Amino acid sequence: MFYERLINMKKSLTIALFLSALWSLPAHAASVTHNFAVRLGVFDASRTQFTYELRGKTYRVQSEVSTNGIFDTLYPFKAEYFTNGKIEGDKLRTESYKYKSRSRFNTRRKELIYNDKGEPIYRISAKNDKEKKVTIEQDVDNQGTTDLQTVVAKLALQYNQVKFCAARMEVFDGKRRYDVIFKDEGQDNLPVTEKSPFSGAASKCSMYIDKLGEQGDDLLWDLTKDRPIYFWIMQDKKTKVPFIAKIKIDDTPLGELEVHTTSVEIKE
Repeated sequence: MFYERLINMKKSLTIALFLSALWSLPAHAASVTHNFAVRLGVFDASRTQFTYELRGKTYRVQSEVSTNGIFDTLYPFKAEYFTNGKIEGDKLRTESYKYKSRSRFNTRRKELIYNDKGEPIYRISAKNDKEKKVTIEQDVDNQGTTDLQTVVAKLALQYNQVKFCAARMEVFDGKRRYDVIFKDEGQDNLPVTEKSPFSGAASKCSMYIDKLGEQGDDLLWDLTKDRPIYFWIMQDKKTKVPFIAKIKIDDTPLGELEVHTTSVEIKE
């Protein structure tokens, strides 16, 4: 059904917004919070907040996505995501990943339990309070994979070090294995608009999903296979901290999707 596929599509919105939350983190900051406005076709679709915390040898990512205005009346949806883990040199190791969402007709929860090597060993999921626990087979396809939020955190650290996006990261979501591919798209200039306080020179990057032959009714994969998520990285004039000012998907079932950063707060 279109409605169920639309709910799946919100994953693409969530993934796109993870980028903005993570890129802004300077080496000395303990916490960075982003606020976003999301437009989907003709709809002012969402107000979203993300917080990323880095404290010594640990990291945490917490994000909330909820529909807004008329879009919320038509397609009400709210989701919360939480990841924490260890920082081991230049590597990030996931310790836990949790997700919960609520739409008009369903509530969902998912949790991945990891071992001390950062490998998922159990998946706990629930739909409308019907819970099940599944043991995840530790086969070769899952080795070296991680959750999506940690993948983007790794890319954030890479960009802060070498200032380029190009990378291929391996993800396992508890059911399926896929790759997330990032590419550099050159330099661009963001014009002044009433949607965002940020404009000027920016580096343009892209992200899309390689399904690796996996099958499933997931609109995220359909959208990002041939229509990448584009994002523009800028540098704060005062603090010199890099952040993402804009995210865009050219075509979705409801039209163009644009995400604009409205504010960034950094706490020591």
